[in-house]
Order: sequence, then structure tokens, then C-alpha cells
Amino acid sequence: MECVGLCEFVTSLGVSDMGLALFLGYLIGVLLVSGVPLVTVIFLIWIERKIAARIQDRIGPNRVGPFGLLQTVADLLKLLAKEDITPAAADRLLYNAAPIVSFASVVLIWAVIPIAPGFVGVDLDIGALYFVAVASLGTLAIMTAGWASNNKYALLGAFRVVALLVSYEIPLVFALVIPVMLAGSMSMVDIINAQSHMWFIFMAPVAMLMFAISSQAETGRAPFDLIEAESELIAGFNIEYSGMKFGMFFAAEFLHVFTNGILIAVLFMGGYLGLFYQFPLLGFLWLGLKGGLVYFVFLWVRNTVPRMRIDQVMRFNWFFLVPVSILNVILTALVLKLLQVWGIAPVNLAESSLLGVLPMTVILLLKDILMILFILGRISQEGRRARLDAERAHEQLLTAAAGD
Repeated sequence: MECVGLCEFVTSLGVSDMGLALFLGYLIGVLLVSGVPLVTVIFLIWIERKIAARIQDRIGPNRVGPFGLLQTVADLLKLLAKEDITPAAADRLLYNAAPIVSFASVVLIWAVIPIAPGFVGVDLDIGALYFVAVASLGTLAIMTAGWASNNKYALLGAFRVVALLVSYEIPLVFALVIPVMLAGSMSMVDIINAQSHMWFIFMAPVAMLMFAISSQAETGRAPFDLIEAESELIAGFNIEYSGMKFGMFFAAEFLHVFTNGILIAVLFMGGYLGLFYQFPLLGFLWLGLKGGLVYFVFLWVRNTVPRMRIDQVMRFNWFFLVPVSILNVILTALVLKLLQVWGIAPVNLAESSLLGVLPMTVILLLKDILMILFILGRISQEGRRARLDAERAHEQLLTAAAGD
């Protein structure tokens, strides 16, 4: 096998045995893929609480440790010290396995995310498909938790997963198809390399927006937080969980939001590409900066927009996101194929140049702008029609009242 990435790094430290270098490289990779998210989620919880506090004109954690940095550690110790309770009527195997599967489904996504040049858990040829498959395990874990708890409120929360998460996977997958088509590969590394001269966010802003909205719904964050809906379902699917089992669901949600930010950075913003990205540390910082920017937008939306009703959420998905995402895939495929036939679009974006991809970028961007203008026109037309219907109904009500 070829010795690249971490294996090459181990060899540079003086390990001459190729087999041992490969083994140590894989071991370090596994520890990084599994350990970095575990440590990151502790810091993410503090960041989210501080940002939410600033948006809501509060201070946030500020007592435990400098700037409240150790507050999450204190909460973790509290959860570890709490009694581990399993309801008597619960399905013990599924009940205890659900939190583990929920957190593992997020951590496993990091296995195919390139964090720096040559530093990736595994460069799968079907990396995009792997992400969709692994992410669906989180939905299965939540459904399993609600069912195995033998609690009506938990079961209702699990039912909402079917109505919400599974539905929003459709526009998410259609949005994911766009960067795959542009790069001509499902490998995450190839998708990043294809953006060497132009980020896909400039070629497919509509697809990026569809992916961001759908991923926000996938994590169950506001305005799509119907999975828990504390005011309606007490705490949702995890009402029967306590201690570290609840903590694993909690950590999975926080980590999933940041992971979606990293995925958007990889799929649409060039991943680790940036100034002097050839140095692994700088490549890692570029990826973190881009993912952190998207993560901040997710937190901004969560702490600003109120929760939508379930009928509004489903109408928004089936009558807006799904049709727009399907139309976007069809138009992008058609325009991309025509550009390739006419010789305007390079076959391999990674081997092209800025001038080579610029005409293709301009045409695809104009296509998305026209789509946005058409959508805004339709929204304005529907809003005007709804307003006229409401005014007509009000006039009829006044006429009926006057007649009485």
C-alpha cells in the first residue's frame, strides 16, 4: 500500500518499517477522527451558550473558570455523577443503545471529511453517499429511543422524526447532488480539489441554501425544533433519559450542527483551500474558519427565529424546498451538459484555471439568479392572493354581521 498522509508523517519521525508506519498512521487517524469531535463538542457548548446570551442580551456562563470556560466541564461531571436510570417497562437493549448510535452517527461523518491536505480518515469514492447513509443513523437512533422508552410523549416525539427528518432528507440529498455533478465525483477530496479555482458557492448558491436549510432541519434546530418541542411534549423523545445517556443526545445535537457547518465548507466553500493551505496546520485553520462562520449563522438563526407549527414546516418542505431542489438539479444538469458540449465548461475543474472556469461560473450563477427572481415572484404572487382572499373573507363576515 502507498504510504501517504499520516503514514508519511510517521515515517518522517524515524519509523522505517512500512507495515508499522501504516498501522501507526491508521491508529493516529482513528484517534483524531474520534477524539477531536469529543473534545470539540465541550467547547462548542460554551460557544453556543455565549452567543445565545449575547443575542438575548444576557451574559451567559461566566462563573466556573475564566470566562465560564469550565462550565461545560462542570456540567459533564454532573451528568457523569447522576444516577443511571432505565424505566422498568423499557426495552433495555434498544433503550441503552440509542444514545450511543446517535452520537456515533455524527462522529462517523468525520471519517470522510478532509481536514487538511493528505489528512483524511479515508478517501472513499462514495464519500457523499456515505455521509447520507451515516447521517440517517441519527434519525434511526431517535426513533429507537422514543419507541424503546415505552412512554407516550417520547413516542410522539419519535413520530415527529418520521414527519420532519425523513422529509427534509429529500431536499438535502438533491442539494448534495449539485457539488457531486460539478466535481464529477462523490469523493470529498475530489470535491475540494474541484474548487481549487472557484468555490461552488458561486456556481450553485441555491443548492448551498437548500443544503443549509435542510441540514438545520436535520439537526432539529429552530425554527424546525419539533422533535423536542418542550412546550408540547415535555422534552420529546429523550424524556426518559438521564445522566450521561441524556448527555450523549445533547452532545450529538451540538456536534451535528458544527459538522453540518464543516460539510458546507467542504462542499461549497473549498474546504481547507486558502492561502498557504499546503501547510497542514493552515489548511486545518482555513477549514475551521469557514465551518465556524457557517456554524455562527446556524446559531444566529436558532436564537432569532421562532418555532414553526408542524403544518407550516411540512408545507414549507413539500411545497417549496422539494420542488425547488428538484428543479435546481434538472436545470443545473441541463446547463452543465450544454456547457460541456459547447466546450465552455472544463471536464476536470481541478486541472483547469481561473479563466477556464470563469465563464462556466458566470452562466451557472445567472441561472441561479433567475431561479431566485422567479421564486420571489411566485412568493409575492401567492402572498398577494392570500391577502386578497383574507380581505374578501373579512368583507363577507362584515356583511353577514350587518345583515344580522
